[in-house]
Amino acid sequence: MSKFSSLSELFLYYCQLDSLNPSLGFVNFTSIRIHHLSYNLFDHEIPNWLSNLTSLIQLGLTYNSLKGEIPPSIFNFQNLEYLTLGFNKLTGKIPESLGKLKRLMHLDLQGNSFSGPIPSSIGNLSYIEQLSLHKNHINGIVPKSLGLLSNLKKLSIGNNLLTGENHFQVTIPLWIGQMTSLRVLHLRSNGFKGHIPLQICQLSSLMVLDLANNSLLGPIPKCLNNISALKIPNTRDFVYFDNETLRYDWYVENLVLVPKGNELKYEETLRYVRIIDLSSNNLSGSIPIEISLLLELRFLNLSRNQLVGKILEKIGSMIGLESIDFSRNHLSGKIPPSMSKLTFLCHLDLSYNNFLGRIPSSTQLQTFDALSYTGNPQLCGVPLAKNCTVDKEPSNRTPIGKTEDHSENYSFYMGSEVGFIVGFWAVCGVLFFKRNWRHAYLVFLDVIKDWVYVTIVVNVNCFLEKLRSCRRHHYLL
Repeated sequence: MSKFSSLSELFLYYCQLDSLNPSLGFVNFTSIRIHHLSYNLFDHEIPNWLSNLTSLIQLGLTYNSLKGEIPPSIFNFQNLEYLTLGFNKLTGKIPESLGKLKRLMHLDLQGNSFSGPIPSSIGNLSYIEQLSLHKNHINGIVPKSLGLLSNLKKLSIGNNLLTGENHFQVTIPLWIGQMTSLRVLHLRSNGFKGHIPLQICQLSSLMVLDLANNSLLGPIPKCLNNISALKIPNTRDFVYFDNETLRYDWYVENLVLVPKGNELKYEETLRYVRIIDLSSNNLSGSIPIEISLLLELRFLNLSRNQLVGKILEKIGSMIGLESIDFSRNHLSGKIPPSMSKLTFLCHLDLSYNNFLGRIPSSTQLQTFDALSYTGNPQLCGVPLAKNCTVDKEPSNRTPIGKTEDHSENYSFYMGSEVGFIVGFWAVCGVLFFKRNWRHAYLVFLDVIKDWVYVTIVVNVNCFLEKLRSCRRHHYLL
């Protein structure tokens, strides 16, 4: 290989290489501009002879087993635009000399064992578009100089030990709203506390918002519908995840997401990925109705919080949703019928809440396992074993499980008895104690008796007389 003195690009992926010693001849490639040796078996320190490659603009050494610290010689590449050292065994602090790489556009140091704070000199990387530092042991606060990176499209600093500025109980930096070019904000699994700052809603280009597994509290911001990239499709966002092929007019990365509790690697255009993951925090209040306006959202994870209230009635308008996880909250009420419209849904978890009633019938909601609905005792219907239907009984019988209500009949009978007793003694008691009233009453009864007798006798005699007259008339005829 030493004969290829004019070589400008070298890609050696998956080649089982286990050495970077000078005998390979790489040191002679002074004209090389692109040097990619990812996915090999290198298990030693990064060699200093790399500093001889003065024309280098890309250096890729991801997915090896490189050890030790980043050598100072790496930061002498004044034209370096692409540096990936992710998923190795590198240690030590990220040096302040990182700020010398002023033309750097892509920096990937994820999946190592770096410690200490993020260097403040990172604010000198004015051209950088992608910054991946997640899965390390980085601690301290996020430096304010990071807010100067106006071209940054991906900020991935999750799975570290970072905290934030304790300013008005908001530890996620408020200046985050100034990074208006951000498409991916990955802060999960750190020590961030306090409320989610409203400044996040100013990131109109944001497509991935991942704040999961922190100690955030308070309500979910209602202004999330201001993030236009989650509402309106943008066909100009041809953004790719293939860091084996770099094209500077596209946003290049290999993004690892956790929308379902399991890591999910996306290797497709980012314009099809829209995610909000706020799981495993202490968020409270209800789910803002404004979230139902995020029509481009694909993954929504609000699990393991303290949320209350109902599922959004208009959630069915978010027809592109592929994954919903509301599990382990305090949500209640019925599952809205509009959810049956989510025909692209491939993951659903509503377990351990207080939902009740029938699971809406659809071609989608019944396909999920019963575990998706477990922990809701008052929920019924397929796929749960609890049946919502009750057999109808004849109308003259009391339905099983119910007792007949006799309260109205009981009141009627009691009222009648009391009325009879009161009326009886009101009349008879007066006649018993008032002698003159009793005599008058008896005289009145005699008069009535005589009148009735005379009336009956007279009427009967008249009727008989008429009957005799009719018979005589008939006989003469």
